[in-house]
Formats: sequence, C-alpha cells, structure tokens
Amino acid sequence: MYSLGIYLYALLVRLVAALGHHKARAMVRGQRDTWRILREKINPTARYVWFHAASLGEFEQGLPLIERLRREQPSRKILLTFFSPSGYEVRKNYDVADVVCYLPFDTPTAVRRFIKAAQPEMLVLIKYEFWRNYIDVLHRRHIPIYSVSSIFRSNQVF
Repeated sequence: MYSLGIYLYALLVRLVAALGHHKARAMVRGQRDTWRILREKINPTARYVWFHAASLGEFEQGLPLIERLRREQPSRKILLTFFSPSGYEVRKNYDVADVVCYLPFDTPTAVRRFIKAAQPEMLVLIKYEFWRNYIDVLHRRHIPIYSVSSIFRSNQVF
C-alpha cells in the first residue's frame, strides 16, 4: 500500500509539473538528472557516507556534522541528497560534498537502482525523512542508518 501511495504521489508531481508548476517541474527534472549525476560523479570503487535532507532547513541542521566529517576524515566520500528544490537549488554546488543530487521517489525500482549506483556505507537522515523502501533495502544490506536532529514522541509511528 505504501509503495502504491508513492507511485501515485510521483504521478501527481509529474502531472503538476506538466501543468507548469515551477517547484514540481524542478523536482521532476532534478530527479531525472540524478541518474546522470550518479553515473558521472560516483566513484564505483569508493563507499559514500550518505546524508539526506528534505530541504534547505534540514540541511542547515546537518551542516555541522557534514563539515566535521569532511574536516576530520577528508578521505571519506560524501553524498548529499535532497528531496525538495528548496534545498537542492541552493546547495547543488556545495563543495564539501563529493556528490549532490535529488533523492528519487521511494519506489522499489528506483531505490534498488539508487543504492546500487551510490554504494553508501551508511545513511544519515536529517530530521524527519523516513522513506520505507530505502530503509528496508539498506537494512537488508546491513547498511547502518542514523537519524539526527529528530524528535520522537510516544504517539508517533516511529
């Protein structure tokens, strides 16, 4: 049911983009570009620390952690993904990260393709970005997932 909802959401975003909505169009274009970016920039022999932020505000919360990792372990590769244009468009040229791109929709096919291309050694989710299919695939592959800057309450699903 979850994946069906994601497929329907992706379809809705594409429809809204086709009708001329600026942010939806940027998201669709950006997600399409993700595959090219990964092909061109990911070193297939390296493993990446993957940071994901929904948008610019979440990125700003994770910024000290990303920069500290770069400072203390400069040889580590950093992959930074965004879900929304508000983060990606502002930080697509963020030179602390080795690769910056959109996160494709959380569909099973896109998830497997993304994980295979990115080869993450861990995922750091900033704030409240929980994508079930990504989490399931990473868990099955024994790739650690961390959540930072998150607040959990007893009445939440998580």
